[in-house]
Amino acid sequence: MERGPGERTASALFAGFRALGLFSSDIPHAVRFSALKRRFYVTTCVGKSFHTYDVQKLSLVAVSNSVPQDICCMAADGRLVFAAYGNVFSAFARNKEVLHTFKGHKAEICLLQPFGDHVISVDTDSVLIIWHIYSEEEYLQLSFDKSVFKISAILHPSTYLNKILLGSEQGSLQLWNVKSNKLLYTFAGWKVGVTVLQQAPAVDVVAVGLMSGQIIIHNIKFDETLMKFRQDWGPITSISFRTDGHPVMAAGSPCGHIGLWDLEDKKLINQMRNAHSTAIAGLTFLHREPLLVTNGADNALRIWIFDGPAGEGRLLRFRMGHSAPLTKIRYYGQNGQQILSASQDGTLQSFSTVHEKFNKSLGHGLINKKRVKRKGLQNTMSVRLPPVTEFAAEEARESDWDGIIACHHGKLSCSTWNYQRSTIGAYFLRPEGLKTDNTTATAVDITSCGNFAVIGLSSGAVDVYNMQSGIHRGSFGRDQAHKGSVRGVAVDGLNQLTITAGSEGVLKFWNFKNKVLIHSMSLDSSPNSMLLHRDSGILGLTLDDFSISVLDIETRKIVREFSGHQGQVNDMTFSPDGRWLITASMDCSIRTWDLPSGCLIDSFLLDSAPLNVTMSPTGDFLATSHVDHLGIYLWSNISLYSVVSLRPLPTDYVPSVVMLPGTCQTQDVELSEETVEASDEMIEYDSPEQLNEQLVTLSLLPESRWKNLLNLDVIKKKNKPKEPPTVPRSAPFFIPTVPGLVTRYAAPEQNSDPQQSKVVNLGILAQKSDFYLKLEEGLVNNKYEAAVNLLKELGPSGIETELRSLSPDCGGSIDIMKSFLKMIGMMLDRKRDFELAQAYLALFLKLHLKMLPSEPVLLEEMTKLSSQLEESWIHLQSLFNQSMCVLNYIKSALL
Repeated sequence: MERGPGERTASALFAGFRALGLFSSDIPHAVRFSALKRRFYVTTCVGKSFHTYDVQKLSLVAVSNSVPQDICCMAADGRLVFAAYGNVFSAFARNKEVLHTFKGHKAEICLLQPFGDHVISVDTDSVLIIWHIYSEEEYLQLSFDKSVFKISAILHPSTYLNKILLGSEQGSLQLWNVKSNKLLYTFAGWKVGVTVLQQAPAVDVVAVGLMSGQIIIHNIKFDETLMKFRQDWGPITSISFRTDGHPVMAAGSPCGHIGLWDLEDKKLINQMRNAHSTAIAGLTFLHREPLLVTNGADNALRIWIFDGPAGEGRLLRFRMGHSAPLTKIRYYGQNGQQILSASQDGTLQSFSTVHEKFNKSLGHGLINKKRVKRKGLQNTMSVRLPPVTEFAAEEARESDWDGIIACHHGKLSCSTWNYQRSTIGAYFLRPEGLKTDNTTATAVDITSCGNFAVIGLSSGAVDVYNMQSGIHRGSFGRDQAHKGSVRGVAVDGLNQLTITAGSEGVLKFWNFKNKVLIHSMSLDSSPNSMLLHRDSGILGLTLDDFSISVLDIETRKIVREFSGHQGQVNDMTFSPDGRWLITASMDCSIRTWDLPSGCLIDSFLLDSAPLNVTMSPTGDFLATSHVDHLGIYLWSNISLYSVVSLRPLPTDYVPSVVMLPGTCQTQDVELSEETVEASDEMIEYDSPEQLNEQLVTLSLLPESRWKNLLNLDVIKKKNKPKEPPTVPRSAPFFIPTVPGLVTRYAAPEQNSDPQQSKVVNLGILAQKSDFYLKLEEGLVNNKYEAAVNLLKELGPSGIETELRSLSPDCGGSIDIMKSFLKMIGMMLDRKRDFELAQAYLALFLKLHLKMLPSEPVLLEEMTKLSSQLEESWIHLQSLFNQSMCVLNYIKSALL
């Protein structure tokens, strides 16, 4: 379906702002030293852009502009950062802007090596190209046979001018002179694929990491192996050497462990187990500092310091997000600055929308926290709880006891968490005496006071627990509240009503205090999830037939029904005022429904299905999480800073795909401005001067132009000056002096011309004004619009002058006065500029009241005007009285 030029192509309500919780990927980081600022900076790749952090505080310094594809390789020197995407790579200046782009490879680039004023790139077809950075031209191209020598590592040995060392998957190494394009030497290798090449602090010595887990310290000048080490954790992923006086080498592994080797004693001195939950992508010792920077595919960037007596490293600083896709997100608190998120990695974390330094992790859920602390277990995998599937949070009593309740995948008991202490709580809430192994907790809610938790089970039971003591406080129903699994529970804001939804398609309302069933209603389909907006008492239900029902919990009736999603509705959220319902579905769409009108007002598609949506309590952001994505994506609410059309979308509207926002908000602001302009064009509307001929219409003039016409005498008297204004004498540029020996200034000459007449010329007063001429034309053609427009442009004094000059004494005539009265009658007939007609007529009567009774022509016209005024005023007065009566009744009646 083609769109017309006036149709919008993106969301009219939400614009991509930025992504939260993204810090690292499986691409090795790059460490740079700024000689100007005397600081180290670490650069990590995040999707289509990269982040630059200051190592001193691990604060985010810059976010690069996005590239068209995901970054697959990265390197850096003292000036530029090189990032490859597909078969192209770019050089970035100031950690942000693309300065050069290099195109020439036919396969995906896998290795980059800065080389002075040149840069070396290697693709998966083992084609090596040397580029001149500033001219972007090829200097040299080398092609290798992949079956004989497939390049897997590259290194520029220290002090080896114009030479590079290449490692292959077949195990051999080659030393090349790139200036003369000659192969200098071939190292036989160790018959195992090379994964890493790293320069040792000693000249001519190189560390070679192999696929077998071996690390070879080799002298490339004499082709001699100095020492060998072996790690049993799989292939070597990265190697680094300490340069602060300790002969220590660190080696990374695919299982997240780091081995520390003493090069003097040739032995393993320490192990850093579980440094990352995934493979170590990169590790680097900072030059002459006991600091190790590591990153991995677990979305974590960590800095370790080696200040212990045994040479072990401890965690100094870190930036960490979720290492697995998210399961649920919700805003925490009322300030809209924290988002709680649960993930498949089993952690519960809080992300700040203000600054990354306010992020915090509540950790993994542990089955027995005291036992782990008592025994000092290092590997807690066996005692960790499964991932959190649902949670509810309330900050009312967070400083007194736990304020978060969470249910876990396949678990009956629900865990409590403390946000303030950032840890799992003291209780596991589960009903006593229940021995069914297959029963799990499926729905949770916490009351607005923070005292009680309501938990629904897959067996149909719904229980209430005290959050302070963890004691069971009763159940709804005799044995169970529902015959099927509980799909949703909610408690109203006053703890009067509890609503539960069961998979059998029944919605039940209970008294919270005595647990008595108040009302039960059947639904058209089995409910999937439930959400209550406590302030407005509106309940949202998503059903298995992909429809959404909205109920009023006061009347217990369905007030709105929405359909249109083509897949399961994963989540929904209300706007803070309860006017919008925003739903996310597996059909990759996010839709906004307007509850008062019952219409779809916004819809847009994403390239990844949204799993969760939550709206900020302040209404400024919409947060979403998506399938196979580790971050939280923020969308700004355009209606807060721009005029947005809330027209219903047509039934044949085809939404367009919107890109997920990146970690940099500057580009997203530009995109939002484009969408704002598009929406402004769509809502352009010209209001007519009069909506209906029967409606009394007022002018758009300010009150100062007509309200004080009758009080001009008083205003002039008040503003009358007490003494005449004196004009200050202007001093000449050169002050004249009297000729003589002594300097004396000449007195100013008095300009007094006795011949000048003081009689004012009244010739100009005898001319007819434009208003006078328009009234004369109105006597002939009976059209007075031009005369009315002239009066609208005049100020109060000008209007009085014009009306005073209508009398025969001031140059006017009886016919002109009659014409003016006809003009007022025309304004009353058309019911336009109603207040101006009243003000002009009142001033006219005040100025000419003495002569009006003596003129029969004017008296006849005045009689017609009187009847017109009486008729219109009686009609208005009846409407005013009716409205006042209704308002007084609403104020005084007991509804």
